[in-house]
Amino acid sequence: MSWQGDKPVGFDLYYDPVIDEHHGHGPIGLALPAWYLAPQRREVARAGWELSAMLSGAQGDGPIAGLDDPMNAVALLQLAGEFADDSVRERIWDAAEEFLEPTWDRESGEFTLGFGLGEPHPRGQLNARAMAARACTAGAWARIFNDPNLSKFDEPTVVGVDFPTVALREARWDPDRGELHIRAVALKESRDRELTRFRVTNVADASGWTLRSEATEATRLGSIADDVLVEIPADGRAWTISRG
Repeated sequence: MSWQGDKPVGFDLYYDPVIDEHHGHGPIGLALPAWYLAPQRREVARAGWELSAMLSGAQGDGPIAGLDDPMNAVALLQLAGEFADDSVRERIWDAAEEFLEPTWDRESGEFTLGFGLGEPHPRGQLNARAMAARACTAGAWARIFNDPNLSKFDEPTVVGVDFPTVALREARWDPDRGELHIRAVALKESRDRELTRFRVTNVADASGWTLRSEATEATRLGSIADDVLVEIPADGRAWTISRG
C-alpha cells in the first residue's frame, strides 16, 4: 500500500524505494497478491476478491471481462475458489473455458490448458494455479495453513503407486470407521482393466486387512514387511480397505 502522509492512497504490486517507482499501482496491486494474503490477512484478501469481481463483472449476470488474459483469468479463478459461492465460481469457469483451451490427449492421458498462447508446451505455472483454483472450495486455501491436518502423518498411507501410469482419484482415511477409501485410474483408457499394485504403510499390524467394493465380497489382503499389499484394477472403481 502506498501512503501520502498518514493516509493510504493506493495499492502497489511492488514498490522500489531505490528509484521511487510504484509498479502495478491501482487495482492490480490489491487483486494479484490476494491469493497469498488469504491465509494471513483475510480481510485484505477478501477486498481483493471483491474488487476483482466488481471490475470483471463476475458477480453480475453479464459478460465477464479480462478472461482473455491468462494471468487475469487464473487470478480471478483462484480468488473465486477461495471466496465465491458455487454459482459464481461455476459462472466464471463456464465463461473462462473459451480462453483456457482445455486439451485432453487421450493417448498419453495428459490434460492441460493452453490458454490460447499457441506455445509448443503448456505453461506449467499457469496450469498449476488453474488446477489449484479448480480444486479449491471456500476457505480451503487458508485452512491448509491455519488448520492443517497433521494427524495424517500418523494414519495409514498409500505408497508405491505406479505413477504416472496409474493415478489415485481418491486415497482417504476415515479414522472414525477405520477405513481407507481408494480409487485408481489408468493413464490410458486401454489399460483401465489392468491390475495395479501398491502398499499401505503406517499401520500397527499388517495382518488381517481386507479389501471390498460394492460389487465384490471382502477378500483378505497379503502383506510385505510391515505394509499391507493391495492389488486392484485401475478403472476408477471405489474400494474400501479395512482391518477385520
